[in-house]
Amino acid sequence: MSGASGGLTLSREGVVTGNTFDKYGSGNPVVRRLMSAFQRELEELLLNADPQSLLDVGCGEGVLAKRFATLLEGRRVVGVDLEEPSLQRGWEQNAAPNLTFAIARAEALPFAEDEFDLVSAIEVLEHLPDPQRALAEMARCAKRHLLVSVPREPLWRALNVARGAYLSALGNTPGHLNHWSARSFVNLLSRYGEVAAVRKPLPWTLALVRL
Repeated sequence: MSGASGGLTLSREGVVTGNTFDKYGSGNPVVRRLMSAFQRELEELLLNADPQSLLDVGCGEGVLAKRFATLLEGRRVVGVDLEEPSLQRGWEQNAAPNLTFAIARAEALPFAEDEFDLVSAIEVLEHLPDPQRALAEMARCAKRHLLVSVPREPLWRALNVARGAYLSALGNTPGHLNHWSARSFVNLLSRYGEVAAVRKPLPWTLALVRL
């Protein structure tokens, strides 16, 4: 779900897996600046955590998973998402020697306890019917850290309205089932460990959780 598809797509389970706006590939200079700041903060948190292995939950087409694999060089990186043909085509395009992909649900990850040093979910939790169950699964599979991001509300919806998007839904992006302010998101994550770092690149909340 953290991929870069340009249209609304559904998995076999009926979950929205594609973004309605290609923020990673946009040529809009404002969007490019926002995404540059987001990725800079994300990569800084990742490198600070210095994981020896990483599981990227809701990896979408694998754009960020490939970037993580590049940053972590020869260390193991696994990306998982739901079954949906456009996602699996993206996996073929985002291959890397230390990166593998698998079909799996965030709420039922097919991995052992503490199998990965760090588990990430980038722009994923807002899509899930049961984000707490997904976080519990992520914490089970992670040995040291969680790295997560969500849209910061109500700012996200306000910015959508300002650009004339999704007006009938009061600015809510299709597929967004959950909405958190920075404070409420940190409170949620505190149930799973110590929130070691929070970053707020406009208009997201990023957090690194120490388990």
